[in-house]
Parts: sequence; structure tokens; C-alpha cells
Amino acid sequence: MPAGRVTSGSPEPLGVTLTVDGVNVAVASLTADAVDFCLFEEAGGERRIRLPERTGEVFHGHVEGVGEGARYGLRAHGPFDPARGLRFDPGKLLVDPYAVALDGPFHLDPAIFSAPEEALDSGPVVPKAIVTPRAPEASPQLIVPWERAVIYEAHVRGLTRLHPDVPEPVRGTFAALACPPVIEHLQALGITTLELLPSAAWIDERHLPPLGLSNYWGYNPIAFCAPDPRLAPGGWAEVRSATRALAQAGIEVVLDVVLNHSGEGDALGPTLSLRGLDNPTYYRLDRDDPARYVDDAGTGNTLALDRPAGVRLAMEALRTWARRGGVAGFRFDLATVLGRRPNGFDPAAPLLSAMLQDPELRRLKLIAEPWDCGPGGHQLSRFPTAFGEWNDRFRDTVRRFWGGFDATRGELAARLAGSQDVFAARRRPSRSINFVTAHDGFTLADLVSYAAKHNEANGEDNRDGTDGNWSWNSGVEGPSDESAIQARRLADQRALLATLVLSRGTPMISMGAELGQSQGGNNNAYAQDNATAWLDWARDDAGLTGWVARLAAIRQAEPVLREDRFLTG
Repeated sequence: MPAGRVTSGSPEPLGVTLTVDGVNVAVASLTADAVDFCLFEEAGGERRIRLPERTGEVFHGHVEGVGEGARYGLRAHGPFDPARGLRFDPGKLLVDPYAVALDGPFHLDPAIFSAPEEALDSGPVVPKAIVTPRAPEASPQLIVPWERAVIYEAHVRGLTRLHPDVPEPVRGTFAALACPPVIEHLQALGITTLELLPSAAWIDERHLPPLGLSNYWGYNPIAFCAPDPRLAPGGWAEVRSATRALAQAGIEVVLDVVLNHSGEGDALGPTLSLRGLDNPTYYRLDRDDPARYVDDAGTGNTLALDRPAGVRLAMEALRTWARRGGVAGFRFDLATVLGRRPNGFDPAAPLLSAMLQDPELRRLKLIAEPWDCGPGGHQLSRFPTAFGEWNDRFRDTVRRFWGGFDATRGELAARLAGSQDVFAARRRPSRSINFVTAHDGFTLADLVSYAAKHNEANGEDNRDGTDGNWSWNSGVEGPSDESAIQARRLADQRALLATLVLSRGTPMISMGAELGQSQGGNNNAYAQDNATAWLDWARDDAGLTGWVARLAAIRQAEPVLREDRFLTG
């Protein structure tokens, strides 16, 4: 092993930091008894080094002789007592929460689920973090004014996996986003802002492999500060090259981030990082039964983002993606969790306040999905005024109006005018993120082709996914060869797109809406990492693509459509 003398080191900064002669290791845990720094050789050998000092809640040490590229993990010692919320097991190799690079993706294995008495070592199957130099403090290359923004929501893999003009070796990765055919398509549509689905390293839910499925969307993170190697095999340099190329073409990148929960799941989930380091600090546990997790995110656990440890990790993740990746903003999944205190949502909660006080983050685009699954979870219009918010009132009103349901012209007019009845004078119309479809739900073509969801391919007997779609099929469920039905559906798609792009507020177009993309009626394609969810470029409808481009051009040419104030008088 290259490691040499071990000294006390420093409690700051957290994580593993290169020094002139080795690395400083600092790991925070209020409840652990000891922490080991574990170094791995290419041949598979492991050296465990007990961190020699503790300052407050931080275990730390300096290890000489360890350089850039070294592979490492952590092991934490303490009681395994779920009834007290403690789940320590030194047989579990843990990923450093502050790691910025991994040597491979996460995979499910019995060892990461095992109990301590089973004595299974997860070291051979858990990705190793890579020692990486600190990032320079760089700014995003481009930040588009809110009032000019036209957002395109896409998945890194799904957008390019089937693109015929993207080189096969890079399809489905960040490198593909920098390819001229992809950029030219976005430019032709009039897109200013590419909003990418989560790209931090994630793991599959445990029920998926037996079904022959895997997590596609990425809303199940483990390493919040590291890009997933499947999307960015070239690491941060690849991410940065993509955002730079897009910025040079006038397109900023906003990243969807998942800070509300982790992929460690419920009490039966794997132990990979936070659970094994300091379970009762990082997670909200049931007050009456600490062996159970509060589940405001509907995913098995909820991160405690009103505590210092959670706030610090979340802030470091955001700064890392901005500095190393060059992203210009963030969309926060189930963002109500970010403002949750024990007694409910607070717009002045610690994490939300920290973002708005941070000189780097407060200048970026911050977009909330203003709901979660917990009590009082729907908080549309209650986030701080600097935040944009996904406006589900816009989505539902527009769908109901064009689908012939119960929406009135007055309701539609309110959405066209910027939803002043929702956001009132304290907000600007641009902070209403208007959308008709998104990754979660029907595609635009399916919205007008299916009256009900068809999620049989997800292996849950069509129970998953929402039933409240406000969708319609013009008399035939699914594909139809009747020209009259096809024409009606195309007209409906054009009407929906026109309403979206020409309304006050910031429009968000979902990937493939301009191509007539279909998922066969699947409105929850989170586990469809295949042709069901990948963008089918062969379906390109030049007429629909041109329609979106003309709408975007009209929006930019007519200030009245994007003026960032509500109508009065």
C-alpha cells in the first residue's frame, strides 16, 4: 500500500482532501465510536486505517503517501441497535458522502443488505471513491434571464441513446449532449435551458432486478456529490465539457437534484453510506419506533434537512455540481422536504435560507417541485420568492380545458396570464414553471391517445403511476390508423403546445413532445431503461417540430408574451 505515517490531521474540510504529502480525512458522525479509512489496491487488497483523532462529531486523520487516483471507502464502528436508530456494521463498506468520483456504478448484492450476524463483507461489491483534487471555484458559463427562458426537460441517456447522428460509443452520456446534432436540434426548437433528470450516482430499488428492470430516471441517489459513471464515464471533465458546449450555443443547463431521500430506502434497504455512518442524524426516524423511517418522500426514507449535517451535505452537493459541472441551476425533487421541520413546512427553513444566502447559489436558477407525500405536502406558491415552482395548477387546467373536462375559459385565462391567483403580487410570472407534461406522467402524444394508464411493463399489475391524468383518446385507446383521429390528436398536441409556450410564466417542454414521442401509454416509465422511454428520433414529425420552433420564436419576438409582470387594470 502507498500509505505511510498517520497523524492527527484536521477536522476540516469534510471528506478526503489532497495535501502536499498525502490526504486529510475527515468524517462526521455524532453517534459512531470509531471510523476506519480503507484504501484499496488494484489487485483487491484493503488496508484499514483507524482515524486517530476526534474533534466534536468529526473523526479525522492525515495519511501520508496517498495520492490522486487512490481508491477508498469508510467503515464505521458502533452498536447495531435499530430500536435506538443505530445501524453500525463494520462489515459494510461505506461511500464517503463527500466523494466526488466513483470507480463504478452501484449494483444490488446480498452483502449490502445483510445483518451484522451474517458477517458478509460488502467491500468487494461497493464502488470505491477516488481521491480527486479540489475543484477550482468556477462559475457557470451562462445564466439565461428568467423572462427569456424556455426549458426543455430531458434525460441524459434517453435523449441521445437512439440518436442516429451521435457516435455510438458516447450515446446516452454527457458527451453526447455536446454533439452538434443534439445542440442543433435544441437550438432549432428555441430552447434556452436544458433541464436534466438526476445525474448523481444512484442505485436500483430492490424490487426491480427480479422483474428484469432497472432504475432509469435516477431518483434514488447514494453519492450526491459524484456523477453516475454510467452517464459520465469521463467524470467531471465530461460533464463540464457538455455544459460548456451547450453554453457556447446559448443553452444553460439546470440539473434535477434529489435531496429529499437516499437510495438506502426503508428499514430493509441497503447500507451504503449515510445509514452506516450516522443513521439517526441524517434521517428522520419515527419518534415512537426509531427502527422505522419517516417517509414523506414515498421512497422509504426522508433526509433530515433541518439539521446541520444534512444542510452541509446538501449545500456541498449543489456547490460541487456548479463548480465542477458548470450547471446554471437546480430543480429540486419533492422540494417540500427541503423546507420541512418536525412540525411542518417552513419557507425559512435552514436549507432554503442557506441557498439564498450563499453567494454562489443564490444567483443560479432554483426551481422547486412544491410538493411531497407527507402531511401538508402541497406547498405551491409558498417557497421563497427567488424560487421558480412547478405549477401543477397550470398543467391540470390546460389539460382539463383542451380535453373537454370541467375547466372554464376564466380558469384558462388565469393560467395564460401567469397564474396571478396562485402566486399573487409577491412573485413574478416567470417563477411559475408552466408545463403540460413532464418525465413523470404521459408524454404529450400519449396524453391525447390514452384515457387510462398502461403500466403493465413495470411489473406491478398497473397499480403504479397516477390515475388522475385528465387525458383523452378521441374514441380509440392507443394507436389508430384512422386519419380523422390522427388529425384530431395532432391538433390537440398543437393546441396544448401553443397554450404552454405563449402563456406568461416560464414554459417547460418535456423531451420528445416535439417528435410525437409515445411510451405506449406508460405514465411511470422510471424503470424503462429501453426503447419505451428513449427518445425515438425516427418518429421525428417535422411539422410538430417546426410548430414548437415557431411558437418559441413568437415568444421571444413578442415582449407582451414574456413580460415578467402580472396584468392589471
